[in-house]
Parts: sequence; structure tokens; C-alpha cells
Amino acid sequence: MSVLSLLIFLPIAFSVVILLLPENLKGYFKWITVGVTAVEFLLSIWVYLQFDQHTEGFQFLVQKDWITLPLGSLGVASIDYLIGVDGISMPMILLTGLVMFIGSISSFEIGQKEKAYYALYLLLTGSVIGCFVALDMFLFYLFFEFMLLPMYFLIGIWGGPRKEYASIKFFIYTLVGSLFILVVMIGLYLSAIDPVETALQTGLISELEQVTPNLISEIQRLLAEGRLPSEQLVHTFDLRFLPDPNNFLPESWLHVFSNISIAGMGLRSWAFIFLLIGFGIKLPAVPVHTWLPDAHVEAPTPVSVVLAGILLKIGGYGLLRIAYPIFPEAGSELAFVIAIVGVVSILYGAYNALAMNDLKKLIAYSSVSHMGFVLLGIASLTSEGINGAVFQMFSHGILSAMLFVLVGVLYSRTHDRRINSYQGLASKMPVYTALTAVAFFASLGLPAFSGFIGEFFTLIGGFNSLYFPKWVTGLGVLGLVLGAGYFLWTLQRMFFGKFWSRYEESVLSDLNTREKLMLFPLAILALIFGIFPNLVFDVSNQAVNELIKLFV
Repeated sequence: MSVLSLLIFLPIAFSVVILLLPENLKGYFKWITVGVTAVEFLLSIWVYLQFDQHTEGFQFLVQKDWITLPLGSLGVASIDYLIGVDGISMPMILLTGLVMFIGSISSFEIGQKEKAYYALYLLLTGSVIGCFVALDMFLFYLFFEFMLLPMYFLIGIWGGPRKEYASIKFFIYTLVGSLFILVVMIGLYLSAIDPVETALQTGLISELEQVTPNLISEIQRLLAEGRLPSEQLVHTFDLRFLPDPNNFLPESWLHVFSNISIAGMGLRSWAFIFLLIGFGIKLPAVPVHTWLPDAHVEAPTPVSVVLAGILLKIGGYGLLRIAYPIFPEAGSELAFVIAIVGVVSILYGAYNALAMNDLKKLIAYSSVSHMGFVLLGIASLTSEGINGAVFQMFSHGILSAMLFVLVGVLYSRTHDRRINSYQGLASKMPVYTALTAVAFFASLGLPAFSGFIGEFFTLIGGFNSLYFPKWVTGLGVLGLVLGAGYFLWTLQRMFFGKFWSRYEESVLSDLNTREKLMLFPLAILALIFGIFPNLVFDVSNQAVNELIKLFV
């Protein structure tokens, strides 16, 4: 079994193992989960170390025929188990391994229905990894939809007082977004072919070893001239072939030169907008962000860690993996609009964070603001901006996980997340205060921390962009000022001054060993990636430059 398949199916297999174990062994459930996620983290590090940053295309590629269905005059439907890694997905896989491991340690606080919880947690782990390595759009969609199920139950069963509302809202928002993606996926399937499988089907070659660039060009020429029998056309969801306009049927809806339009806009532009909505909900971007604060407030700490650290990144990743490579002309046409949405997300999220008294809501709205930088960097269509967006997703995954663990530490002691319930905590919880300061300063973009690098490069990309005016990016800079405002104000109110709390001093003990084990590595990584950003940039740059070529 390939290492990528192992990353997907190891946690899924052990989720079944946990379900089969008797209840009298429930003390082992958490240790099994920690062990599996630790192996996942080590495997992701191994993949990162083996990744060749100078190689174009996808690495660790695995392709197996899964579904092949002849449909007569409609051609042949082909769906493959196709997985691989490039410079855009590699940082996300490493991040997933880290955050899922931290989340499993944080899950020790779960005290009810442990078998179901840990089984769902491992199921979610495999589904998220599947999203980041899938290179067949149908397979990606399968994992994208499948991860809704465990997350819905993790919030709905183990969440707070309004957990049912939050879980249903999360599910409906994401499901509606996935329906937009589904429509585009069907349209792409009807419009595009796999030139390699079509060559096999038509008998031009007898085995895959005979495939050459000239052969693919010949198939594309015959397709353009309408000389390939329709029943021998192999329709595909392969994300390696969908970005090439030469693989589209000449009269298809989503062909580059299709003259079909709705409301004065071509179908390819509509398809891009549908993908933008679907992945924008997941990101989340304003105005489709409202599910996030509710989900974070009601979710238990480890689920908030995973939600902020990993699941939001699937929105940005989907744009870079699917929307922009397949519809680059629509991405450039709508760059100004997307940049405006990004800036609005930055400012709106920051202004809301300023008004919050609940720590979880503050961090949730700060996530909306930080994901706005991702959208701005992607919209710039520059190497700096997109590399910055990838780095921002990676950095935010580390920092948001750290922030939610910190909130969980306080909540576990007092069951109160209100900022005005505490003052002068530094005198009673000095280690906790120091780590909170690190997380806050890193998140507000202090140089030497990873948060600074991501925001800095997305802003450079925005200012260098040819697709929207510089004043748009200038407005985004205000987000840095507002971020400093809500983080420093919170730090001042909660940790400095004379000690006061609604709760007894004895309750507010400093960090224990388990909490230090989660927080110290995250703080160190925020510093390491801030000082050595090339640990991510060297990996992502090759893939980003290949993507940029589509817009030239």
C-alpha cells in the first residue's frame, strides 16, 4: 500500500476497530487515537522530507481503475482512485498530521460516549487527508461530503447548549456549498475527456506505456475535428486533464469558446462562481461565514482545533486545486470582485472580533479575517500572493489550533470563556500567560512569527497585482491594525493589572503536563516557520509557478 493510501485508510480502519472493541476497554480508545494520529503525523513528515521540490507535477502518484461504465452514445464514464501530492497539497498534509495529533491529545477531556467520539474523530482524519490528496474530482467530492458526517455528530453530540442548532447550520451551509460544486462537476464530466483512456478505448494504443505527448496531441486534434466516435470518448474527473482546454468537446457547455451565456455571462464564468461559492462557504468568506462562530462556540475544544486548523483550509485549497486551474480566464475576470470579498472578510471579521466578549467568538471572527488574506492573495494571481496564501493557510492552522487549545485550558477550569470574567491572570498562570502572548503576537503578525510571513506576502501580491487597484490591498492593511487592536486589548484586560476573577484562585491553576505537550510544540513551530519560511515556500513555489502560467 502506498504511503498516501496509508494516510487515508489507517485512521478509517482504526475507527472501525474502536467500534468493534467492547465498552470495558474504553480506556484504550483515546490511546489508540493518539497512537494512530501520531503515526499519521510521522508519515506526513516522511512524505514532506521525501518530496522533491524541483520536480514538476504530482508525486507519490497512485492510479487504479475504480468505475468504468460504457454509456453507449454518451461515451464511457471513468472514475479512478487517483491520489498524489504537489507543492500546494504538501503543506496541507503536514498541517493535517500535526493538528489531528494535537486534537487527539486535547480530546482527553471528552468524558461521554467515548467509543463513538474517537471512531468519528479517526473517520474525520482519513476524510480530510483524502481531500488533500485526491486528484480525481469525484474522489475529492466524495471525501469532501463524507467529512460532513463526523463533524456534524462531533458538534451535535459533544457540543455546548446550542449544539443542535450549530451542527445543523454547519451541515446545511456546507451541504448547500457542495451542491454548487456538484453542478460544476457534472458539467465538467459532460464536457471533458481523458485523452489517455480515450486512446486506449479507440485502439490507438494497447497499453499505458505507449502514451507520449505526441499521442495526446493527436487525440486532442481528432477531438477538435470531431473525428472520434462519441461512444469511444472516455469522460473524466481527472484533475490533471481538466485544466487543459484541448480536452474539452468542441460543442460542450464548458468549452473555452462556448457561446452559451446566462444573464450576459458565459457558462464557464458561472461555473467558476459556483465553485467560488461552494469553497467560499468552507473558507469561510463574508457573507457566507455565519455558520463558523456558532460552530466554534458550541463545539468542544478538540473539534474547534480541527475545524479552525484544518477544515477551513479545504476552502482555499479547493480554489487552488480546482477552480483556478480549470477556469483561469474566469478567475482573472473576477479578480477584482474576489479581492473585494477578501478585503471585506478581513475588515468585517476584525471589527466583529473587536466587539466580542466570548474568547471563542473572538478567535472565530479572527479566523474569518485571516482567511480574507488567503482570498486576497489568491485573487492577486501573483506568485507572491498565492505562495503567501498557501503559507497563510499553513500558519493559521498552527496558530488557530494553539488559540483554541488555550481557550480550552481556561474553559476546562471555570467553564467560562467571557473576557470580562478575568483580570490579572499573569500573576496566577504565568506559563499560560506567556504562551497566550506568543499566540496573540504571532496571530497579529509580529515579525519573526509565521503569521507575519503569510500576511506580508499576500499583501505584496495584492500590491503587485495587475487585476485590481492598489487601494483594495491598502484597505486590507487596516486588518493588521484591527488585529493588533483586538488581540492586545484582550491581552491587557485578561492578563495584566491586579488579579480578579469570578472564580476562586485555586481553580485557576497553571498548565499541566498534557497541556504543555500540546502548546509548546505549536509555539515553537510558529517561531520556526516565521524565521525559516522557506520550509514552506520551497515546497509550494514550483506548483504555484505552474498555476501562474495559466494566467499569462
